[in-house]
Amino acid sequence: MSMFNKLFGKPKQESNALATLDKLNETLEMLEKKEKVLLKKASTEVEKAKDYTRAKNKRAAIQCLKRKRLYEQQIEQLGNFQLRIHDQMILLEGAKATTETVDALRTGAAAMKAMQKATNIDDVDKTMDEINEQTENMKQIQEALSNPIGAAADFDEDELEAELEELESAELEEQLLQPATTAPAAPIPVPAGRQTARPAPQKRTAEEDELAALQAEMAL
Repeated sequence: MSMFNKLFGKPKQESNALATLDKLNETLEMLEKKEKVLLKKASTEVEKAKDYTRAKNKRAAIQCLKRKRLYEQQIEQLGNFQLRIHDQMILLEGAKATTETVDALRTGAAAMKAMQKATNIDDVDKTMDEINEQTENMKQIQEALSNPIGAAADFDEDELEAELEELESAELEEQLLQPATTAPAAPIPVPAGRQTARPAPQKRTAEEDELAALQAEMAL
């Protein structure tokens, strides 16, 4: 038997089962046809018996009824034959379904066994080790690419932050120490009667007022 037959069932046996089912179906159809013929003959004998009875021919009527009984016996026998064939067909179809199920399960088991042979636990462990090794190597490569190189690698982040704070403090101090806007000169006294209207003092901006107030607080 070839490997195909071993794995995928037995085509010869399946073909025999199908042929048997076909034969049983043909026989069943033949019995049904005979049964119909016999039913018709039995009905005809009943009609004849009625005719002979009306003709006062009792003997002929009885003969018709005897033939009707014989036909009915044959009809009953054909019915039993049909029941037997039905039973055989049911059993055969059940056996066929069982065989197909077992063959399918056998095929699945063989496929699983073949896959297990192709991929054993050692191969799986080896593959997982290779994957873990590659993952670790990739992490190391990414870390190496993330690290600064050259002069930038020597810079201390804490020192850079301290330097930035000093720059910010110096900038603030410089802003606070800027000289205030020059105030207008004191008016020169003039003799009475010759006083002229003093020029109106220039208005300072809000920014200048805020800076002057801050200077006054620092002077305290």
